[in-house]
Amino acid sequence: MTKQRSIIQQIVVHGVLAIGALVMVVPFVWMVSTSFKPAQEIFVVPPTWIPSQPTLKNYVDLFQNLDFARPFLNTVIVSGSITVLSVLFSSMAGFAFAKFRFRGRNALFMLILATIMVPGQMTIIPVFLMLRHLGLINTYAGLIIPAMVSAFNVFFMRQYILTIPDDLLEAAKIDGAKEGFLFFKIILPLSVPALSTIAIFTFTGSWNSFLWPLIIAQDERMYTLPVAISVLAGQYGENLAIQMAGSCIVIAPILIFFIIAQRKFLKGIALTGMKY
Repeated sequence: MTKQRSIIQQIVVHGVLAIGALVMVVPFVWMVSTSFKPAQEIFVVPPTWIPSQPTLKNYVDLFQNLDFARPFLNTVIVSGSITVLSVLFSSMAGFAFAKFRFRGRNALFMLILATIMVPGQMTIIPVFLMLRHLGLINTYAGLIIPAMVSAFNVFFMRQYILTIPDDLLEAAKIDGAKEGFLFFKIILPLSVPALSTIAIFTFTGSWNSFLWPLIIAQDERMYTLPVAISVLAGQYGENLAIQMAGSCIVIAPILIFFIIAQRKFLKGIALTGMKY
């Protein structure tokens, strides 16, 4: 009886998961399919999941007629820079909070954690005013600098680095290793799973960021992909095929990045927080 109940529970759980996966996958499949359809085929009844006449015209129009390459390049530069800088600075801060002993360490760490509870919308105006005073409006620096460090990433790296044995670092210090060697040669190589995890979080967040680029990028040449997609929807509201092609271009790099780093990502999630 217990075995039969277990089988029924597994069937129910897998059924719910299958329905959830279907709900998430179907819109994505329709988006990809629509991006390859000619405009007249989008609203046919019944709808076609596989285009009868597949075409790349929508993608060609994006890059040739709408200059979609510029927002794509801007997004690559901004997201890549934010990811690299955030991973570097967050791991440095996490190393300091995890392995160094200094006065006020816990109070400073709690203060950093407290910033997580502050809504991002509350800081937009003061950060904008500071950047305007520095002349960084409508620049790459203005898009990158406010997102270079994340309190969550600092917390995440601290928790992971706490799991690295102190004896390993002490042995290196006895051999004459300095802090720079400890960080770049020991901490970073051992923290690859955690680094991959925060890299995925940071890259995804910066790639999909809309509000801040919309405020800072006051020239079309500085638009990122989410902003360009919103403009595209306004200019070509009736051409869903072009909108879907643009959406596919926005999503594709995130999927590729996650597929490449997913094993390290799952390992980082599993190991972080094992030691307090």
